[in-house]
Amino acid sequence: MNSFSNIWNHPKTSAAGLLIAVITIAGVLSQQGLTLGAAGTGTTITLVSGLATALLGLLARDPESQTTSTGTTAKLGAWALIALLLPLPFMSGCSGATVAQDIVNWTPALQSAVATVDSTGALLALADAPIFAAATVGFDVGSNLLVGQAKAYLANPTASLLTALQNQAAAFQSQVNTAVLSAAKIVDQASQQHALAVIGAVSTIVSAILSEVQSISSKTALARMAAQTTVTLAETQPYLDGSQAMKIVADHYGEPVELARVQVAQTERNEALAGF
Repeated sequence: MNSFSNIWNHPKTSAAGLLIAVITIAGVLSQQGLTLGAAGTGTTITLVSGLATALLGLLARDPESQTTSTGTTAKLGAWALIALLLPLPFMSGCSGATVAQDIVNWTPALQSAVATVDSTGALLALADAPIFAAATVGFDVGSNLLVGQAKAYLANPTASLLTALQNQAAAFQSQVNTAVLSAAKIVDQASQQHALAVIGAVSTIVSAILSEVQSISSKTALARMAAQTTVTLAETQPYLDGSQAMKIVADHYGEPVELARVQVAQTERNEALAGF
């Protein structure tokens, strides 16, 4: 019997075949009424099916590339298939308790990222340290409030505590987004890159948490949360390191970076559609 790794690396594995398999399975599941949760304005199944269809179209436009890049494209198709079949934390519907528990699970990573921010000012150019300090002054309070609200909701899942959790997640995300734009104004290149890297780590975690909170929020609640946003995640994207975000997510969930890439992309899309 072939192992998964043997099939994965088989020289005759077809990128087109894998992508067609993804589209076919998506079609069957869709006909059976399975959605695997919301994904922006559609469903997880339609998202992955659309991704596979787009990749198949690109492959068809350039047949020569199938020989030279079959391995890469085949693996991407396989990860799209895995993303379709697994209940991903960012992309499937969750219960309030599940979301609150995952926020608590993020606590060590969040506290570590904030602690790194706290110690970074001393490493920056003398003129840049005050700018960085002003931009990140509320991170400790914001992170503690967010985790505290999650623990409170986990212990007593009431509507009022859910509202408090929603508001804090949105407020902290907006605060971090604002800090990214402030750090981007630092003139010294080395200081700017260092500042953006440490704030970016916090941004990734808070964005992941906000995405999960969104998944259990009504349209009315989403509108209320979005109204608190003064700087959107989309505005910060040019200044953040996408590979850093994927690594943080992959490490947290113990999954390959390729799968984290799908999750991060969908998180950004969901939050942009919701106005965050």
